[in-house]
Amino acid sequence: MVEPSSLVRWGLRLLALGYVFFLVAWPVALVVQHTFADGLTTLTETLTDPSVQYALTLTLQVAFWAVLINLVFGVTISLLLVRHEFPGKRVLSALIDVPLSVSPVVVGLALLLVYNGRTGWFGPSLEAAGWQVIFDVPGMVMATAFVALPLVIREVVPVLTEIGDDQEQAARSLGASGRQTFLRITLPSIKWAVVYGVVLSLARSLGEFGAVKIVSGNLTDRTQTATLVVEQKYQNFEQSTAYATSFVLAAVSVLCIVVVSLLRPKEASA
Repeated sequence: MVEPSSLVRWGLRLLALGYVFFLVAWPVALVVQHTFADGLTTLTETLTDPSVQYALTLTLQVAFWAVLINLVFGVTISLLLVRHEFPGKRVLSALIDVPLSVSPVVVGLALLLVYNGRTGWFGPSLEAAGWQVIFDVPGMVMATAFVALPLVIREVVPVLTEIGDDQEQAARSLGASGRQTFLRITLPSIKWAVVYGVVLSLARSLGEFGAVKIVSGNLTDRTQTATLVVEQKYQNFEQSTAYATSFVLAAVSVLCIVVVSLLRPKEASA
């Protein structure tokens, strides 16, 4: 194997750092700069704005339910893919990656066609039963859960594959039930994969825009999430509020990822 020269290694490092700097670090730094251009005034005024407060609360509510759904179904589908053989397994594995390849706007439009209360396949029946999906929180949760679906699964599947099922089989041979095997053997082995998948799913859910805009209707103080507030404020020439709201969303996502990254080695070595 031919080792690259030190010049090539340094060149690749600079290329990678430059890519991250211009694509991520610099734009985010500009948002932070504009947010704190006049100290804490802009951030304070933004966080005391009733419409922003409602949007942030709604965003957390939608993200919570979307992450919970993805956690339950993500772990279940991961176990299904790794521990069982069945017809259509490869098709299911491929379909899981669809949210990563399809535009969120297309997802929102598809949900609109299926669950619209007037012309959708299931919308009229659901509304007749008192359930409104489109232009309400359920539709927003569905759209957000869809776009974040693969994140838990793609973190858990490699870990399940790596650890194998020897310990699980041993536990079952000693009389452990399926529930006991999962809680005492499987879950402790995949806990950090689950945690990291949940954090990535949360970060993705907090920042979702396209699909949510289609299914929510973008109604102020009703179905307007934080990302939609950013768009509205920026278009209304309230850039400072848009920057501050963007900073809050980015700060929460980055903080979650940093905390998990810092705690994971300590927990693993304990």
